[in-house]
Amino acid sequence: MTKTIRVALAGAGAFGIKHLDGIKNIEGVEVVSLVSRDLEKTREVAAKYGIAHVSTELSDSLALPEVDAVILCTPTQMHADQAMDCMRAGKHVQVEIPLADSLAGAEAVVAMQKLSGLVAMCGHTRRFNPSHQFVHQQITAGKFNIQQMDVQTYFFRRSNMNALGQARSWTDHLLWHHAAHTVDLFAWQCGSPIVKANAVQGPIHPTLGIAMDMSIQLKAASGAICTLSLSFNNDGPLGTFFRYIGDSATYLARYDDLFNGKDEKIDVSQVAVSMNGIELQDREFFAAIREGREPNSSVAQVLPCYQVLHELERQLGE
Repeated sequence: MTKTIRVALAGAGAFGIKHLDGIKNIEGVEVVSLVSRDLEKTREVAAKYGIAHVSTELSDSLALPEVDAVILCTPTQMHADQAMDCMRAGKHVQVEIPLADSLAGAEAVVAMQKLSGLVAMCGHTRRFNPSHQFVHQQITAGKFNIQQMDVQTYFFRRSNMNALGQARSWTDHLLWHHAAHTVDLFAWQCGSPIVKANAVQGPIHPTLGIAMDMSIQLKAASGAICTLSLSFNNDGPLGTFFRYIGDSATYLARYDDLFNGKDEKIDVSQVAVSMNGIELQDREFFAAIREGREPNSSVAQVLPCYQVLHELERQLGE
């Protein structure tokens, strides 16, 4: 495929805008349709990015014959069904993390991808951040082996707000969203499946109905271990911070930036064509479409992550 890839993007919130900003830097790609629940806000975003078609219904975008691919930045609970709707309509699809909020949903998406032969990818962004790519290159070159990962995922969300400080119409989840980043990254970096997983959680929020604090332990077949702490109660600093403890070095990854164990910054500007993990994720999606291949972070590749999350949910429910 050498023609321009025409994209519909569903979800004009905080993360959808991150994708629009990244796509601006990618040649041969045009966003032609924008879908979101609030029509006026959608029109405002569309005008800013020069997007001609707007709608509140994904089906309207899927009906456009010019649309080749869809990026879904919609509420978690809609991901699996919408991803399958895209493939039924003959569109390649990238669904933001998480792929689904249940193992059954994730398995259904993978089955649909195999049936359709279309490119279906999940936005496990940590695979694409230059910081984590640098560590991955060290591992594949045989220069570094993970002994332990220590991860903190901390947000301040005692009310149902998004990253822009706007009220959400849906509830986020520590396990099925935020833990998914680390569970997948740990197995991918180790090149080894997770063979043991344990979880405990704190009190359930009386209004949101979710646990606001959680602790997860993982062990890979390689012997490496991971400790993940998650909280929606933490009042700063916010974000996800990864400490890689290995046999030859210690690395601290903070989104796209990387530091050594002494907190000295490591130059990762030459790792990829961009320092923006979301843009790199989108570049992989479009490259896979053009080249007719499976992308890094395909729905099939990330399915083991959701198998682990399913087991952890089972534990937490006991």
